[in-house]
Amino acid sequence: MTGSGTGEEHYFTARPASADERREVAVRLADRDVTVTTARGVFSADRVDPGTAVLLPLVPEDPAATGDVLDLGCGWGPVALTLALRQPGRAVWAVDVNERALDLVRRNADRLGVRVRVRAVTPDEVPPEVSFAEVWSNPPIRVGKPALHGMLRRWGARLAPGGQAHLVVQKNLGADSLLRWLDEGGVPGVSARRTATAKGFRVLTLTRD
Repeated sequence: MTGSGTGEEHYFTARPASADERREVAVRLADRDVTVTTARGVFSADRVDPGTAVLLPLVPEDPAATGDVLDLGCGWGPVALTLALRQPGRAVWAVDVNERALDLVRRNADRLGVRVRVRAVTPDEVPPEVSFAEVWSNPPIRVGKPALHGMLRRWGARLAPGGQAHLVVQKNLGADSLLRWLDEGGVPGVSARRTATAKGFRVLTLTRD
């Protein structure tokens, strides 16, 4: 469900049509070199996507942090795994519509020893009473504005008071227009600002009043 990248197979479906060919990929997460399992039909199957790579260093090392956090559009799990490794006191929800991606997150969390704190689920499997201290996302820009806006409203409403969502969006895929929409009240009860710019990407931070 994630996606600011280009040249990707369509991965916004529950069951990708491509063969489920697994592969091992060496990546760097939470300042350590690790090997993860990825597959065709999942966003950025060969690497950490450049937009996600801009977002990951912003996840703080914070053993004392509490409260549930959400990786929205988790793909094979780079953000969720980084959150689990850097913030061991938190429950990490990894949400995606792609069932293959969710299976990969579970396998990768097992491999890295954080499976007990990573809950890889579809959007409708998140209990309605759960609110989030933080949301981290490389959102699916290419799914189209109506679907994207609906997703941001849905999950922005799940932020706890004072909670923040951090979105990485490619500048040439509409980061600035998305910020304008947010500034105009696109997500009720949430303010937004640009907090970082790197390698053609913007990081937008939303804060719940």
